[in-house]
Amino acid sequence: METASIANSPKRITDLVAIKQAGGEVTLKTTFEILPVDFHHKRSPFQAYIFLAKYAGTIDGKAFAFRKCYARGCPNNLCTHVSIAVRIANRYLQRDYHTLSSAGIPVEETLFSLDDMVVKFDRLKSEEAKALTLHDLVGMARSGEKIKLSIALEILPAVEHFAQHENAQTFLSGEFAAKTAAGETYSCQRCFACYATDDMEREKPIAVKIANARLNLIYREFDQSGIDYTPQLFE
Repeated sequence: METASIANSPKRITDLVAIKQAGGEVTLKTTFEILPVDFHHKRSPFQAYIFLAKYAGTIDGKAFAFRKCYARGCPNNLCTHVSIAVRIANRYLQRDYHTLSSAGIPVEETLFSLDDMVVKFDRLKSEEAKALTLHDLVGMARSGEKIKLSIALEILPAVEHFAQHENAQTFLSGEFAAKTAAGETYSCQRCFACYATDDMEREKPIAVKIANARLNLIYREFDQSGIDYTPQLFE
């Protein structure tokens, strides 16, 4: 399992923690964006919002920056509903804040917000399966719930819509469909990495390493909690 920094510059929260634990001086600031994105899914293209955090700062005085996608939400039933996605994004984000704080890396704990959009989307009931975080499933399994999990990984080309330009980006995503012994079903979706579509040859190998490192950390939790699953990795 790969836990050290994947590239010369950090690409994950785990990298920052490892650098700090090794004696590095880390400063960190976060900025947030909620972007409309067109996903070019092979079977059925769809529009969604992605919740992005950009981590920027210095390590021993040298600048670095990377971004992390925390959730994807749709105003329909093609993926996790927007009103639920913002809550899931914030729960994963708060978990990262706790990890950074525990490592002694100070950061302002700002959260994602959809403001009036949440009120609008909360009126819609579009999901049959309950959307949870992967860590919720781990907690359920540790408390004695028998969970069987199927995993579907996808590489999705997309176009991000910024205020002044569009950006072709490819996302490495996973959908985790869980079923309990009592027959209850749950759906968890995660984005594990992304890369510039126009620079695929250089960026894709790094993105695959980042995504697989994140998956391996999750699989370790699955193993420890007794979740029944078959691991998959990006190639």
